[in-house]
Amino acid sequence: MKLVVLACLAAVAVAAPQLQDNQPVVAILRDDRQDNGDGTFNYAFEADNGIAVEASGSPGSQGQSNIQGVYRFPLDDGTIAEVRYVADENGYRPESPLLPTPHSLPDHALAQIRFAEEQRALGVVFE
Repeated sequence: MKLVVLACLAAVAVAAPQLQDNQPVVAILRDDRQDNGDGTFNYAFEADNGIAVEASGSPGSQGQSNIQGVYRFPLDDGTIAEVRYVADENGYRPESPLLPTPHSLPDHALAQIRFAEEQRALGVVFE
């Protein structure tokens, strides 16, 4: 019996979260949550390390949750990154100056697209 108790205590000690020397403890400054029970909700979370999240949601027309929100986190240079987003029946759409944008199409590709549109307008069909 003593061996079982000792084994359980050893298992608890091994499973306990271990803090790294270089990992500071993060304090939670704000944790507000509201669920209205009808599919609408709001939450806001903020930690002392600069991470913050806010979102609000409502039921969507196709059974999904429609959510609008923002999340922020500190960058290595000390500035704060911010991403605003909408998630609904049209998918997830983030907005931030940090997100990569596609390169513009070269002129020859734009010319080919215009030519194809002109042919479609004339009724040209390729089989």
